Amino acid sequence: MKLSDEEGRAVRAAMAGELRLLDPAVRASPEAVTELLDPDFAEFGASGRRYDRASVLVVTSAVEDDDPGPDVSELRGTLLAPDLVHLTYVTERNGLLFRRSSLWRRTGERWRLYFHQGTPAGPARATGANPADPPGGTA
Repeated sequence: MKLSDEEGRAVRAAMAGELRLLDPAVRASPEAVTELLDPDFAEFGASGRRYDRASVLVVTSAVEDDDPGPDVSELRGTLLAPDLVHLTYVTERNGLLFRRSSLWRRTGERWRLYFHQGTPAGPARATGANPADPPGGTA
């Protein structure tokens, strides 16, 4: 199914935001993370723990900006409504795979991460499966 220009722009904006949140330099900046998280943000981490915006800021500010971050694969996006994009992807970090799902909500002209969930998917295959850990993914 081909996306309209507007749908494509929305999905690309959400993907760009998600990838920024995976960047250790961005994660180390509370201001940058705050800009990308919706005020009502919630996350169910791969650990099973629930996070809100404030708790994510505590966790992400402890990230070293020289951390290489996770490898990302299978990134896909779907426009669910004019101001809501659903992303799914896989991350790999330290030999472990995680399936991830994010909802990005647009308020005005700004896209922000509204909800994120990470689910453990087992060890990475030695065959080169490429994916890993937290985006909004903190745990």
